[in-house]
Amino acid sequence: MVSILGAGGAIGTPLAKELVARNQPFRLVSRRPQAHTGATETMAADLSRLDDTVKAVAGSSVAILLAGLKYDQKTWRELWPRIMHNAIEGAKRANARLIFFDNVYMYGKVDGLMTEETPFLPCSVKGEIRAEIATMLLDEIKAGNLTALIARSADFYGPGARTGGPNILVFDKLAKGQTPACLVNDSAMHSFTYTPDAARSLVQLMDSGSAWNQTWHVPTAPDPLSGSEFIALAAKEFGAGPKHRVFTRPMLKVAGWFDSVVRESYEMLYQNEFDYRFDSSKFTKAFEFQPTSYADGIRETAAASRR
Repeated sequence: MVSILGAGGAIGTPLAKELVARNQPFRLVSRRPQAHTGATETMAADLSRLDDTVKAVAGSSVAILLAGLKYDQKTWRELWPRIMHNAIEGAKRANARLIFFDNVYMYGKVDGLMTEETPFLPCSVKGEIRAEIATMLLDEIKAGNLTALIARSADFYGPGARTGGPNILVFDKLAKGQTPACLVNDSAMHSFTYTPDAARSLVQLMDSGSAWNQTWHVPTAPDPLSGSEFIALAAKEFGAGPKHRVFTRPMLKVAGWFDSVVRESYEMLYQNEFDYRFDSSKFTKAFEFQPTSYADGIRETAAASRR
């Protein structure tokens, strides 16, 4: 049994499809889980509660932590360490292996490629929190207390990835006949992970005997586009021109007075202001995996948005 802790999101939904295709029994766990064809079980649980998490992992051979929290510093500071502690404890009690699906906030601003060896040098509050919980898990691995791995992703996009930046700012806008947008700098290169690739990689990591107790960057196309290039490809799929808006720092500062998500995103704008280049060659070489190209991923995401 595989328990998906934080089911139903941008990665959990395609992951469930991958597990169905492999006839792998799995349990969907979230606060308000929705049934999925082929799921063995659904369970309502609050992962910030130890008892709930222990029950959610019980009987599993693998638990995959995909939880997402309200984009809020106070919430992250209060709940993320607790959730990680509970996931680790639940996996220990069930004698299960644990996969943590992570992001790159703990790296901070990186000049050059982000790799699995990039040091943790966060330059944001959210980055500090992500560094804390990743270190918590890595310390358990080093101590031999747990078999686990970290699967780290770049910012993502893909069919149905409602919270992905490109989905919100580009595909959703174009689907409504509106002008797409990017943040701060439309000439900066930015890597994006295609969500179906991320889901496939989690299954491959889970099934691999040699992948455990390591950090892996999930497969991501190696040739990132600039914001304007990404938008131009997406607009072409909708029969639109490449016209787009650039939301500047002053504009976002003002918008943050009225929108909490924009306000909470402000400290992360360095990721859009400068090149953001994510390297997944360790994974692609080990698993002979060819990441979906931006052209193909944008085409599939645009088609899903039109539907």
